[in-house]
Amino acid sequence: MTLAVLPNAITVVRILLVLPTAWLLWQTRYVEALVLMAIAGASDAVDGWLARRLGAVSHLGAALDPVADKLLVAVLFVVFAVQGHLPLWLVLVVLGRDLFIMSGAAAYRLLFGRIEFAPTLISKANTAVQISVLLMMLFHLCGFGVLSIWMGALLDPWCFYLLAVLAVASGADYGLTWSLRAIRESR
Repeated sequence: MTLAVLPNAITVVRILLVLPTAWLLWQTRYVEALVLMAIAGASDAVDGWLARRLGAVSHLGAALDPVADKLLVAVLFVVFAVQGHLPLWLVLVVLGRDLFIMSGAAAYRLLFGRIEFAPTLISKANTAVQISVLLMMLFHLCGFGVLSIWMGALLDPWCFYLLAVLAVASGADYGLTWSLRAIRESR
């Protein structure tokens, strides 16, 4: 294997970590799931750094990286909702936003061709809060004493409301931005 494929290989490993992480969550083995999430988070940082360092930035990597992130986040939100740890309305808002964006991206691609993956600042904030909520939930469920109690107190309802507002705002931002691009392209 050449070094140029290493960043994408790390991203694929991160995608493969989704299933064991979900299984551990389903089995209420939260500490082990937290460890896998930490590995996934570290690999997310490493694959991007390596791609830039090795000059191996690729369209495949640019597409796989957010897929890996979104897949892990979506699975964790669903498992936590099924277990009753997250409100269903929040999971529907989070997943609805992603489905809206993916549908819009697919329609744009079909109508106008190539689409560049470039997250906006509000989208990055949304993703950061999503991951923070998931990590806080995991810490809350791990039984780490005062830390777990504190995390639980922060989560409900304030972090849920913040995440919902960011999800709606970032979805609307993407919808508006890409609608305007589509109008310009169609002229």
